[in-house]
Formats: sequence, C-alpha cells, structure tokens
Amino acid sequence: MTDPKTSLQNFNIKEFQNDLLTWYYANKRDLPWRRTNDPYKVWVSEIMLQQTKVDTVIPYFYNFIEQFPTVYDLANAEEQEVLKAWEGLGYYSRARNLQHAVREVVERYDGKVPSKPKELEGLKGIGSYTKGAILSIAFNQPEPAVDGNVMRVFSRVLNIDDDIAQAKTKKLFETLTREVISHEDPSSFNQAIMDLGATICTPKSPTCLLCPVQEHCRAFDLGVEQQLPIKSKAKKNKTQSYAVLLIENEQGEIGIEQRPEEGLLANLWQYPMVPLEENSIEKIEEWIYSNHGFTIKLGKKQGELKHVFSHLTWNLDIYTALLIEDNIKNKNIKFVPKQELINYPFPVSHLRMKQYI
Repeated sequence: MTDPKTSLQNFNIKEFQNDLLTWYYANKRDLPWRRTNDPYKVWVSEIMLQQTKVDTVIPYFYNFIEQFPTVYDLANAEEQEVLKAWEGLGYYSRARNLQHAVREVVERYDGKVPSKPKELEGLKGIGSYTKGAILSIAFNQPEPAVDGNVMRVFSRVLNIDDDIAQAKTKKLFETLTREVISHEDPSSFNQAIMDLGATICTPKSPTCLLCPVQEHCRAFDLGVEQQLPIKSKAKKNKTQSYAVLLIENEQGEIGIEQRPEEGLLANLWQYPMVPLEENSIEKIEEWIYSNHGFTIKLGKKQGELKHVFSHLTWNLDIYTALLIEDNIKNKNIKFVPKQELINYPFPVSHLRMKQYI
C-alpha cells in the first residue's frame, strides 16, 4: 500500500493548485448546478451524476428541480411522482434514498441541509464522495470528494499503482486529496479535478499535451500515463432470460405489474415477466396461471432486447398475449388504458417496448 507522505514528497502542492485553478477559472464547464450554491440543488445534481453522464443528467436536473424546487416539495411528494421524474435515468434506488434523506432533513434539521460531516453522512444514500461534494461545493469546506475521475487523475499525477477497485485505495486518495486540496477555494478545486478527469485526463487516450498540470504529472514524465490507474476486473455479469408479455384484455387495456418494494427496480412498473430458465415457451401460459391466477393466450414474438445493469444482464423476448379469463390473484398486476401508461414509472428496458403496443 502506498504511503501518502512518501507520495507527496517533492510535490509542489501550491504550484499544482495554482495551475489547476487558473485553468479551471478559464475553462470550467457551464453546468446548471454550478450556477447556485444551494446545497439541496448541489445534492440532487451529485446523486444524479453517480454512474451517469453529464449530458444525460442536464435535462433531468432541470425537470426535477422544476417539479421539486425545495426539500419540502420533494419530502411531500408521492414516491411514484419521484420515480416518474427519474424515469430513464436508471439506478432508481438513488431517487428513493434521496427522498428518504430529504424527509429526514425536513424532520430533523428544519429543512436545512446539514453542513457538518457526521450529520450529512448519516443521511441515506450519502457516501464519502457525495458528502465531500456537498460540503466543498455548497459550503466551501476543504473536504475531499473522491470518485473514479479523481482517483484516475491523482494516480497519474502521483504515479500510484494501487488497485482503485479496492476500498482501501479510495481511502488513500481521500487522504492525499485532503492534503492537496485548496483551502482558499475548495469548491473550485474539487470541481476542477472532476473537469480535468472528464475532459483531459480521460480513461483512454488522455490529451496530456493540453493538460494544465502536465509538469506536475509523474506518470507523464515516466511515459506510463496510459497504464494507470490500475483497476482489477469486476466479477462477470450474471445473465437472466425472460419472456415479457404485452397482455391485452377485451377493452384494449394493457396489463402492467408493480415490482416489489425492495430490490432491483423497486416499486417501478413493468409488463409481466416470465423467467425462461425455468420455463419453455410452451409453459408460459401455465406459469402465468399458476403465479398470477389468470389465463392468457400467447401471441407472436414481437422482438427481443438486451439490457445491461452494473451486475446483471437481462435477455428479454417480447410477446403479445390476450387475456382469456380474468381472475387475477396478484394484487400488483392491473390493466390500464394504453394512453394512461405514460403516468406510470417504467424502467428503461420496458420503456423501449412501447413500439410494440
């Protein structure tokens, strides 16, 4: 394990800060959440940006803040409203955790996002990175906000080859960032590192000749910048296969099913899914009757799609079906007019099936 003190020997922190911040002031990206230091809006943006590209987040951020402009608006909203506003952004537990935490802010902190690290990290869904981002950006506190971008930048600048997939390595970079961060403008410092990692010190083919801190970069000096950071491979994704049924009743309504309150895509709506590992196509009608209590006639296959989660891949075969006998025993399934489907929050994979309805 790399020793933080050894890594910073002969490293000119002040010059590094000056070069980085001078570049940032002249080149920072104009992003909507940077036009405010409202901690609630900073918080929303940071949760949305987890695992999601900036360009994807921008319209969602505008829409979300328009619907829920304050912590009180979000705290008082129905969960289905919040999930609908998040629809298509993925990682829906982020939205549920955000609302849960905001309700706690309203109840315990009189609607004011706490500025103390321990209080902030006690809120659901706020880890070390989000805590550091809120404290530095909204409250201008010199707290590290270490994500993949930051670890990549500092692994190259300081020539550190510890595996960034390990939790102890993130702790190392948090320690290093705490030493290097600007105390005069920590907000800009953290955002500058993020911008540098997103635009110049990219995972592949970094544009080192344009880098404002190139003269401080030990990996560039040694010609090993392309080899860093070191990251062990994640476990292989598990694959699951399903038949997705677009079931229509006599009134032309479509059957939809609400997912469980816990687990993957919790509380979102979907078209009924039948696991194909356990069933052949011939057994789908029987499975629906056994599990949901109603009878269908399976129609033609309409298409197929693959959806990749961070830990799981769904292979989905899409079929039409007709409702023959309505004796639904699953209270999470209901039939709704096609024009009303827009009112329900669906995961991205099922949104993509709209073309078959």
